[in-house]
Amino acid sequence: MTSPTASSRSPRRPGRAGRNHSLLTAAAVITGLGSNGALVAGAFAVLEAGGDGGDIGLVAAARTLPLVLFLLIGGAVADRLPRHRVMVAANVLNCLSQAAFAALVLAGEPRLWHMMLLAALGGTGQAFFGPAAEGMLMSSVEGENAGRAFAVFRMAMQGAALGGAALGGAMVAAIGPGWVLAADAAAFALAGALRAFLDVGHIPPRAPGGGLLADLRDGWKEFAGRPWLWGIVVQFSVANAVVAAADAVYGPLVARDHLGGAGPWGLALGAFGAGTVAGALLMTRWKPRRLLLAGTLCVFPLALPSAALAVPVPVGVLFAVMFFAGATVEVFGVSWMTALHQEIPEHKLSRVSAYDWFGSVALVPLATAVAGPTEEAFGRTAALWGCSGLVVLVTAAVLCVPDVRNLRRTTTPVARGGTARTSADAERPLGGLG
Repeated sequence: MTSPTASSRSPRRPGRAGRNHSLLTAAAVITGLGSNGALVAGAFAVLEAGGDGGDIGLVAAARTLPLVLFLLIGGAVADRLPRHRVMVAANVLNCLSQAAFAALVLAGEPRLWHMMLLAALGGTGQAFFGPAAEGMLMSSVEGENAGRAFAVFRMAMQGAALGGAALGGAMVAAIGPGWVLAADAAAFALAGALRAFLDVGHIPPRAPGGGLLADLRDGWKEFAGRPWLWGIVVQFSVANAVVAAADAVYGPLVARDHLGGAGPWGLALGAFGAGTVAGALLMTRWKPRRLLLAGTLCVFPLALPSAALAVPVPVGVLFAVMFFAGATVEVFGVSWMTALHQEIPEHKLSRVSAYDWFGSVALVPLATAVAGPTEEAFGRTAALWGCSGLVVLVTAAVLCVPDVRNLRRTTTPVARGGTARTSADAERPLGGLG
């Protein structure tokens, strides 16, 4: 998207944006490979230290809690300070915490509270990194090809996640979890070094504000004043929570009892990851005119994996369902990023992204905690159908928001100067691409 002042800033703007996009994509691939491998390594490190599934859950919760607590602050900080410095500082924290985790594992028998503390430090780093990274990515591209740039970035990121999980599992089996955690620490160091070279010269200096609390209130006004924005965040608060419960709790149990164990379930999750790569590839070419309508319609298939587990379907059918769900939900992911880039003022991108992240993860710990009691009360099949039904219900509900149905793709700068749009504005065609 071309800014009104683009011609007065610098003719090098497109080149600078391309360089930033390349650096961000390369760094995301590096950390994606390391972090997804570290997820596998961390679980096996807990088990090798004598822990059980409950201890793995405690370590995961220790990472999630500070992520939820500090996300909004992280978004305000990222809009106040140069975003690339926030990203590098977060990478340094993640590097040090993973290096310490690796050292404890390699030294032998780390204690549970050690692992929980280090996981909490990693979650804190992610809370500051995520909003800064999303704001930096969206400010690094302009023009009608912004959606394609986001699709390329997400395709690389999803591919790294898929490859990282597979590579991490193989490396844990070959050399042990400690060395995989050490490799993740090195990945954070390398990615942080790349991000230090990001060019922020195109970002206007931040105007002096009234402090962190004022920034948080300003971000809330931006978020709450856009029905399409908070409506979809509420939708995914529920959808992400029930999908997490199905994937983390019910899926492994169904796989154990009906599908042949952990191997087929791991391949099913891999099929979902492959689907996200395919969906991102599709979005490098497809530019739906009604961004959020097309994206939200593509969320309905996210209900299919839970339904397939409830039946349960044969393994081959489950693979196909997971692939299709991954591909369609990635259509939403690219459309969502494009809408945020188009509609949110640049100097508020990280704060709005923080509310988006907060909504996405806030209910996940609760959903996974109550998944077991829900199964005991209603049965696994009913619980899985409930997960599927909730995805359909909240997705249908958000389509009742006029802004979601009517917001159009545009090649003109809708809100880069900081003017919020009204619901009536969103309902009018903004011009755009077929």
